[in-house]
Amino acid sequence: MLDSTSIDGMDASSLREFLSLSGGDEAWGQRLSAISRQAGYTGRAAQQRHAAELMLHRMADPARLRKAGAPERLLLGFTQELTALARSLPDAPRCRLRRQLRAGLQGEATLIPLFHLARTAARARAQGFDVRFDGLLHGTPWDLTIEREGVSAEIACATVSAEEGRPLQKGAWFQLMDQISPELQTWLAAHPGRYILKVTLPDGAPVGGLHGRISAMLASQKRQDSSGEAMLKLDPLLIAGAQAGLPAALRQQFGHEAHLAVTADNASGSVFVMAARASRSNDIALAVKTRLAEHAARLSGERPGILSTFIEDLDRAEWRALRDSLELEGTARRFLTEAPARSVVAITCASRAELFGVPDAAPNGELRFRNPGHPSAKNAALGPAVESWG
Repeated sequence: MLDSTSIDGMDASSLREFLSLSGGDEAWGQRLSAISRQAGYTGRAAQQRHAAELMLHRMADPARLRKAGAPERLLLGFTQELTALARSLPDAPRCRLRRQLRAGLQGEATLIPLFHLARTAARARAQGFDVRFDGLLHGTPWDLTIEREGVSAEIACATVSAEEGRPLQKGAWFQLMDQISPELQTWLAAHPGRYILKVTLPDGAPVGGLHGRISAMLASQKRQDSSGEAMLKLDPLLIAGAQAGLPAALRQQFGHEAHLAVTADNASGSVFVMAARASRSNDIALAVKTRLAEHAARLSGERPGILSTFIEDLDRAEWRALRDSLELEGTARRFLTEAPARSVVAITCASRAELFGVPDAAPNGELRFRNPGHPSAKNAALGPAVESWG
């Protein structure tokens, strides 16, 4: 498995090789410009989503490369894995990899799926498996074939966005806040104090109409506005303490599913908080299950199959909640009893916490659920890749 000690010999020239492979100075310049042009809440979200690309750009400076911390060194290890892979591939597969890398620098795409592929391959290799990139080499629907002691398995790598399981998506919330924040600043300057606007959206209600509703409510100095599309209630903010500790206090009060935003008037010490959530809870685990069924269909059925799943657009609190509640485990294990999973011997799940090695990542670097009904579930040669943990 890749770790911070695996890249001690890496230098700036090795990183430049990866940057060149994935598009060169022009592609990276365009990418970084596109990210930097975004401002406000949407801009901060873009910087978080594209953190890996921004990190790699910084590490292109040899001085910063020498000071790389553990997350940066892990990321650099993935680039080294992909660069070494590119050197080993024949021309056509190398072009396929190059196209995938460059596609990861377009629009809302990221390089995370390819880093997940590199990490999955490195982990299998560390478990004693020979690894073949059949998706790149031969265009197979699955990505990797691993072999140990004469037994082989297929791995399909899948990236699933947590946004698919949120009734109120973060992207829509950030866009709303960028629209309404200037008006909140103006209103708060004219109405000093500490306020909280609680927003509840019924299932499937769009966020788009909220801007006008909130503006009209504040202009008329109403304290409540309810309809079938949204319920808005403006109350005094009763949470005490310094403003610096406000986000943590709000998160504790409203839970990890709420969308929160704080607008402050530093001159007067006034604060306006918006807290929103859908009336239905998030079901990220169900979104993962839907994608698992799609990616299980990529397996040939001729060998045991492993679904290596990366859950993207997920913050650390949500990831901990999914693990601690066993919601993801329960959903994954139910899926393993269903017909679409007949060729699946195991499912693994990871997030950015594991990719970057943060302290509260899942033990052993991923969650893993073995399918006890699969004929190869107890095969000793496959054991290191399929035994349940997490």
